[in-house]
Amino acid sequence: MIARLEGVLAEHSPTRVVVDVGGVGYELHVPLSTFAELPDPGKVVALHVYTHANEGGIQLFGFHSLAERAAFELLLKANRVGPRLAQTVLSSLSPPDLLAAIRGENVAALRAVPGIGTKMAQRILLELHDRVDGLAAQVKPAESSLAEPEDSAREQTLSALLNLGYARADAERVIADALAEQGREATLETLVRASLRRLVR
Repeated sequence: MIARLEGVLAEHSPTRVVVDVGGVGYELHVPLSTFAELPDPGKVVALHVYTHANEGGIQLFGFHSLAERAAFELLLKANRVGPRLAQTVLSSLSPPDLLAAIRGENVAALRAVPGIGTKMAQRILLELHDRVDGLAAQVKPAESSLAEPEDSAREQTLSALLNLGYARADAERVIADALAEQGREATLETLVRASLRRLVR
């Protein structure tokens, strides 16, 4: 099982990266929170890894922090939550926010995630309520802020929303609204979350 990878970032997109380790390229699926922390291609990156194996083969999921991986593993313990949905949840909720939502039984927080309706949100909260110790141990009281805003934040947000299955016209509309609300200094994660809130209204 692969638990950690360190190598040169060969390719990256909002939900997928390729890390070159000794000449071998490893494909990893990542949440938007991890994407926001990536260095430029060609630089060294280290990611915590969750290895998912099934009949279709092996998939690797990469995370910037141990808290993200712990949140991902926690979500997989809920019935009918697979790796892709867990990845989407972490693209909308940070580990501290997810922990707070579970402890506070905040259905609305999970309903804001694409692909999760009211009944699924209620079930996830119920099933995970007493299983958060591992995540709580990894979440620090004061998480560091995400990467500084970049000129390409709008384009990266658009790419992320398209990868999540939203129509381009809808994505561009909510991004424009989110920029108007958050301002041009908004981080990528802030912009993505503000856009997602508008899409699930």
